[in-house]
Amino acid sequence: MSPTSRVASVTCLGCGCGCDDLIVEIAGDRIASVFPPCPVGRAWFGDGGVPWAARRSGLDSTLEAALSDAADVLAPASGRVLLVLAPDVSAQVQRAALALADLLQATVETATSDPAAVGLLAAQRRGRTAATLGEVRNRADAVLFWAVDPGPRYPRYWSRYAPDPAGTHVPAGRAGRTVIAVTVGQDRGPAGADLELALSPDQEIPALSVMRAVALGNQLGELPSPLQRAAEIAGQLVQARYTAIVHEAEPGAEPARDPYRAEGLLGLAQALNGPSRAALSTLRAGGNRSGAEAALTWLTGYPMAVTYRSGAPEYRPASRGVAAAAGGAAAILVVGAVAALSEVFWDAAGRTPVVVIGPRASETLSPVRVAVDTGVAGIHEGGTAYRMDDVPLRLRAPLAAERTAVDVLAALLAVVRARGVPRVK
Repeated sequence: MSPTSRVASVTCLGCGCGCDDLIVEIAGDRIASVFPPCPVGRAWFGDGGVPWAARRSGLDSTLEAALSDAADVLAPASGRVLLVLAPDVSAQVQRAALALADLLQATVETATSDPAAVGLLAAQRRGRTAATLGEVRNRADAVLFWAVDPGPRYPRYWSRYAPDPAGTHVPAGRAGRTVIAVTVGQDRGPAGADLELALSPDQEIPALSVMRAVALGNQLGELPSPLQRAAEIAGQLVQARYTAIVHEAEPGAEPARDPYRAEGLLGLAQALNGPSRAALSTLRAGGNRSGAEAALTWLTGYPMAVTYRSGAPEYRPASRGVAAAAGGAAAILVVGAVAALSEVFWDAAGRTPVVVIGPRASETLSPVRVAVDTGVAGIHEGGTAYRMDDVPLRLRAPLAAERTAVDVLAALLAVVRARGVPRVK
């Protein structure tokens, strides 16, 4: 029987909650169990097994030969390289990848540029009304779930942050909180809420406008039934001490989410910060996706759609998205878990040579020029990752890595520099 050991205070990147209180049991060189139990976390950790291959055009290769081939692809394409920051890598890996992007005068996109962009652009226009998850837990006596049930994708949000746990200003926990569930089309709020509101997609923005008007103290005339109910709920939020408005930034069940939802929710949160207090809590997927935006912001000033083509970072949100950028690239470098990229991206990439460095790179079914497997951040590699509320967390790796993404990128950077990179004017 293989000896077992336990590693405490492990951070899970299975979803954006970034729970950092896990205990991982190791049997031999595999993960045997994870506690507390969470279906999303257990699926993300698996048994910890990953491939450790280096491949060129689908054939096994040495690491040195694979990196030499990658440099042959990337260096001549300077000015027309697309770097994609995919999930399951640390902030340190993202920083190393951006050093390559700077050298190659590349365009940089994240795997979530499309779904996250609406909220990011709304925050740039209006400002942010945000809070840490700890503040939500400790202060929110009203929790409004707008078109999202956190249970399936974020199982421990309900028990760790709101509405169940006791907080410093909400000592009674769930008994001291009013839970409001808003359903918009197929995007349903959680069951068992104290108050419920069902809206059709075309009623969503009018409802948010009505709620904002109530929060600002405006007098309203006669309203149709759903909007009248929205006004009544807004009246209760005004009476709350602190409202947490929870919404989903990732794609939901409703096929065509209104692009003005994020701006409407921001406007409501800002309006409530007058008669009361409120914050917008944005649910994000895991794998350190938020970290990609954070790394881009503190290195370039912009969270997505950045190009170094002119020699300095420029922001081009109007032409954002990995698929749009892939169509005009002469070479593509993907850093992170390639499985997060959609078929739309691969269709847009076409015959463009692709280099993949990250977890399970060699398992991609799409043809790539070079694939180098590395460990998964938080399982095989340490470093830093960002929670959905932009709080940085330390990663403690319960398993050893054969090679790390940071080391591979540092080696690739050295090879590319040795090749000589033509500067584009």
